[in-house]
Amino acid sequence: MNPAVTARADELRRARLAFVHARVVRAERPTSAKPGDEALVLPDGSIEGFVGGVCAEATVRAQSLSLLDSGDSLLLRILPEGDIPAGDERSPGALTVVNPCLSGGALEIFLEPVVPAPALAVVGESPIAAALVDLAPRVGLQVVAGQPTFAELTALVVASHGRDEDDVLVAALAAGVPYVGLVASPKRGAAVVATLDVDDARRAAVHTPAGLDIGARTPAEVALSILAEIVSLRPRPTSSTASPTGGSARLGEQASGPPSVVTDLVCGMSVVADDEALHLDHEGERYWFCGTGCLRAFAADPGAYLS
Repeated sequence: MNPAVTARADELRRARLAFVHARVVRAERPTSAKPGDEALVLPDGSIEGFVGGVCAEATVRAQSLSLLDSGDSLLLRILPEGDIPAGDERSPGALTVVNPCLSGGALEIFLEPVVPAPALAVVGESPIAAALVDLAPRVGLQVVAGQPTFAELTALVVASHGRDEDDVLVAALAAGVPYVGLVASPKRGAAVVATLDVDDARRAAVHTPAGLDIGARTPAEVALSILAEIVSLRPRPTSSTASPTGGSARLGEQASGPPSVVTDLVCGMSVVADDEALHLDHEGERYWFCGTGCLRAFAADPGAYLS
């Protein structure tokens, strides 16, 4: 393993930042990469490490961004030219693509997303709070100990039975924590929410009584109902492979967050539309390319590809 890549991956894990670990598992000459080469792809599309030249890197970056959403691992096969064998383009856990920019050979790269577990803060020392702390890791939630940093939370549950509720609820709502729950009876919960110093929209975001109505009685059952509600409201992944937009992105259109994945108009490959990728401005519009060959071809005769 590459010590620098390993150290950087450990750093990202400690900081609770998502990334994709890309490792070359097979290389057919001539390729610039060899088995064991590895890199990390971050949510902004940047890549740290080495898994091949600019053409292979463009494909790895584009596919990695979609994996951060789906959470699926993928064996990416990159062929230099020719048709993909029938039935080999897409199989469970694998994707085969043709990149005509490659100088030859073929690559197989294993892409493994590393996404931090959703963070849950539990406020209170009640039996229900203890049950939440015990059960949450079993459904993939990481319990945050001590004073929570609200920006990193997926959920916050107040189960203190009347102690120090208002301030933490207001802080969580102001920070936009996706799930804010209050363990209380319907009558007391409504009274607490009504006194919170927030607007009506934020009051309505408080789940109280927290949890799904499953007829829970014991602390463990109540904790189970709350966790079930959190899981039911979590965003679901979309696609496990990058979906080209079918066109280029215009200057200034790119929003904050993950960069777009667009189509190289010369070869049809998916490429990440950011400043790290090869690009060319033509008549006020920007186009991205997987390699220098495609960029030069487009620059020589833009009309042949824009038509």
